[in-house]
Amino acid sequence: MSKQTIPLVVEDISPFARALARQINDGKEKPSHLSLMNMVSRAAGFRNFQHLRAAHVAGGRLANPHAVETIDHQLVERTLNRFDSAGRLLQWPSRRKVQDLCLWAFWSALPARTLMSERDINARLREMHSFNDPAILRRTLFSLGMMTRNPDGSDYCRKEQAPPPEARELISLLEARRRDKAG
Repeated sequence: MSKQTIPLVVEDISPFARALARQINDGKEKPSHLSLMNMVSRAAGFRNFQHLRAAHVAGGRLANPHAVETIDHQLVERTLNRFDSAGRLLQWPSRRKVQDLCLWAFWSALPARTLMSERDINARLREMHSFNDPAILRRTLFSLGMMTRNPDGSDYCRKEQAPPPEARELISLLEARRRDKAG
């Protein structure tokens, strides 16, 4: 097992050395490896070595928050297979996860911060699928919070939000497919 390096930065070495010497002198016998690591960590202002290590690991996660994102490529592939070469959805999927991912593709094709009538939304959705049921798409986009609408259903607007990693991957693959088909 490889060892994780944990850097130790001390603002002023003099108080650090005094605190470390005090801890060593207070002990009755020679400190073990773990005891010495705990003493060094306490002298640096941490509770113990575990606290120092946890602070270092958390700092790494905060410095690179997107590194922990994982993509279910199998789900993306399964969903992508539901679209034709022009990027149109062939049929409404039966699995909920695939449905939700398909809806992100529709969401991304709608204009941002633009009010649209039900007729306009239906026309845009018809362009993106081949099973001729824009109502199910429109209603599901609204029910999942991807769109807002007036209480009377007169105006719709895409709700701005960050798509999940799988949706971002699917959207980019579909955009590439559409570009290849057009060009």
